[in-house]
Amino acid sequence: MKNKRVILVTGMSGAGKTSAMGILEDMGYHAIDQYPPQLIGPLLKLINKGDDPRLDYLALATSAMDFPLFLMRFENIDSDVRVLFLEASDEELLLRYKFTRRTHPMLISNMASTLEEAIQVEREMFTAMKERAYYTVDTTFLKHNELKQKLEKVFSFTTQPVFTISFISFGYKNGVPMDADLLFDVRFLKNPHWVEELRGLSGDDKEVYDYVMVEEQTQMFLKKLKEFLDYAFEEYVKEGKNHFTVGIGCTGGQHRSVAITNWLYEQYEDKYKCFKNHRDKKDRL
Repeated sequence: MKNKRVILVTGMSGAGKTSAMGILEDMGYHAIDQYPPQLIGPLLKLINKGDDPRLDYLALATSAMDFPLFLMRFENIDSDVRVLFLEASDEELLLRYKFTRRTHPMLISNMASTLEEAIQVEREMFTAMKERAYYTVDTTFLKHNELKQKLEKVFSFTTQPVFTISFISFGYKNGVPMDADLLFDVRFLKNPHWVEELRGLSGDDKEVYDYVMVEEQTQMFLKKLKEFLDYAFEEYVKEGKNHFTVGIGCTGGQHRSVAITNWLYEQYEDKYKCFKNHRDKKDRL
């Protein structure tokens, strides 16, 4: 059974190849935009050699002019080769080009003299090749998150959710993390800092963790917090968000925020791809 996959991403200029490549990259594909056709040979050797795991799942974006060569060279390799074709209506492509003010490839290559003609020339070039597509997406009325959902459904190669969460503990005295989407202040919880034998420890230590968690106030807070985050994360996934950062802050970022961050990480690590960072924690005070 083939355990490698190559997606050739092509289609009408302005139909969303760049967006599709970004989505595939977020899904774990090694995405290369506008790969030079003259370098296909060396790339195929690397893929067949199998030494570089980045090439196990590869996405290559190619133009209408280069696509036939890519298809010919890749269709007989020992990988699952799929063609993703992106298209949109002529009217929508005209609007997108007028909005972005970019120059159509067919105008750059002198194969057309107007934007309308450029779109028609490119569409005619794809007429015979479009039937080779594994999956065709019309992006005329698609929002980005809708395109993301379509591609994830068809091209996902792992059960690991694409949605990732970063949990960051911090101390307010050092400032809040600027990349946090949500901040939760846990300074109202009982503070281990005032217990002499716990002061030099952190929320990573069992003694401090248990001290914070045993309190009824903490348990009530965590119950309500998890109910909220369960709902919020599911809604953000539906919206098409790729990554979310949750900041948990206490006074110094040593005890309470570390313990709560560890607890949250344990709650969600099996459902989502999670990371944790204790920004202000010191090994020993």
